[in-house]
Formats: sequence, C-alpha cells, structure tokens
Amino acid sequence: MAATPPGNSPAARGHIGTDTPSLEPELAAPAVKVPPDGGGVAAPTRPPSAARFLERLEALRSDEEQAKYRRYFKTGPGEYAEGDFFTGVRMGVVFELAKEFAGMELPDVEALLEQDIHEARAGAVKIMALQASSKKTPECRRRELFELYLRRHDRINNWDLVDLGAPRVVGGWLRDKPRDVLYDLARSPDLWERRTAIVATSWFLRDGEQDDTYAIAELLLGDSEDLIHKAVGGWLRDAGRSDRQRLLQFLDTHAPTMPRVALRYAIEHLDQAQRQDYLARRSAERGHIGTDTPAFEPEASAAAGKGPPDR
Repeated sequence: MAATPPGNSPAARGHIGTDTPSLEPELAAPAVKVPPDGGGVAAPTRPPSAARFLERLEALRSDEEQAKYRRYFKTGPGEYAEGDFFTGVRMGVVFELAKEFAGMELPDVEALLEQDIHEARAGAVKIMALQASSKKTPECRRRELFELYLRRHDRINNWDLVDLGAPRVVGGWLRDKPRDVLYDLARSPDLWERRTAIVATSWFLRDGEQDDTYAIAELLLGDSEDLIHKAVGGWLRDAGRSDRQRLLQFLDTHAPTMPRVALRYAIEHLDQAQRQDYLARRSAERGHIGTDTPAFEPEASAAAGKGPPDR
C-alpha cells in the first residue's frame, strides 16, 4: 500500500494501457538464431546483445516507416520529442524482436537505452517489461530493472516509452511495497517522470486498487503539459471501469477546474447526458457557458488499449 497518500493505479482488469495485455514470459529465448548456412544446417545461437539487436534493427528499417514516425511524433523544435531520431522500424516488429532478445543482460539493455535511435530505446524498454512480468524472473532482477528504469529515466523520454515500461517495471515492482517514489515523481520537474507516476498505477488497478491513481491524478490536475492531461484523464477513465461511482465523485469535485483534455478523456465512457453535464460545469466555472461544450468526440487512449493517443 502507498506510504504517502492512498495506494492505487490504472491497470486493473488486465486491459488498461497499451502495456497490460496477458503477461508474456518470453525469457526462455536467451539467444537469437542465426540464419542457416548454405548447407541448410542451423548455425549455433548467439547470446542476445545490444550490438546484435542494432544489427537486426538496421536490416528491418524502411524510409516509408521513418516518414510515418516523423508525422506521428512531434519531433520539431520546441516540441515534446524534439531531436528524437526514428530509423523506420514498425513498433510491432520492434516488440517481436524484443521477445527474441528477452534474455538480454542489463548492461546490454542499458547500452540500447543509450542509443539515439528511438526504436532501440523502445526495444530496451520492452525487454525490461518482458523480464519484469516473467514468472521466471527472480526478485533481485526485478529490483534491478526498477532501479535501471529510474536511474536512466533520461533515456526513457517519450510518452510511448513511459507507457511501455512504467506499468510492469515500476508498478509491478511497487505492487507490494511503499509507493512514496511515485509521489516524488509526480512532483518532478521532468515531464516523463510525472507521466511515469500516473502510468505506473496501471499495475495496481489490475489488483482492484484505485487509491494511488486518484491521489496522483489529483496532484497532476494543475500540470501544464497536454501529455500529462491525457494520461490523467485516461487513467481516471479506466479506474472508473470498475467503480463508476468513485469516478463520478471525483468529477463532481474536480470537473469544473480540470484541464479540458483530462476531463474529456475521463468522461469518455459515461453516457452522453453525463458527459455534457460535466463539460457544462467546466464551462460555467470559466464564465463562458456554451462555448466550451461541443458535441463529445471520444479520443483514443493508450490507457484504454485502443492504441496511442498522444501525438
């Protein structure tokens, strides 16, 4: 249970977030198979290494996929992903490759995190998530994964990387431990650390615990970043899946002053009358009723398992 405020988070029911599907215990494949030689006999496997992973990435890249990433992620000057470099490998392919390399040792995982290539860092975080969720992973390794995530948060520096690793690596580790660190992260000046604070609570929601989700959401309501507003709203909405009344109580208190994006994400699964009511309350608080209550347009959310919303 949480040591600071209550203890809760958004991964309840096993389908919250893009990183909470059924667990994938792929640690059993510690080596990558080398293509057969000319005689058709499979060559010996090689240990999974950062260098080998990068070789495979290079072979899988395409200019077309690279162009798609440039349109999807905001990498321009002053934008949230400024300077992030995408080599052009589809994320589904990166994740499959990560499964092949799931037995990678942590020094090599950290070497991937050091890369400027986004897909390399995504592969590293996916490997960390796979190891953290595997029943074969010893407790000492889970701790090391948690510590690596926090220590190298400077390289886990985009919304998709946070959403990929925070539930399993951070939330999974804190499942039966004090959660003070999440409240420290929620107060961090770093955007991605603040996002980790709310996203990590996914794992607690799986267990039916909601206290930390609501407490951290409340801490982040005044945040200035759109990517935090989306995460807060998405995780509140998913907490409401199992306890609608508690979500409504939170909204009764905070809807008038919530960031608009956070509110719209949070009310997505309410009926139309409720959605319009909460939007109207927000508009009334701002003294311009009628200009802030358009027809509701549900936005996809990583927390809802519909794919990443943050662009």
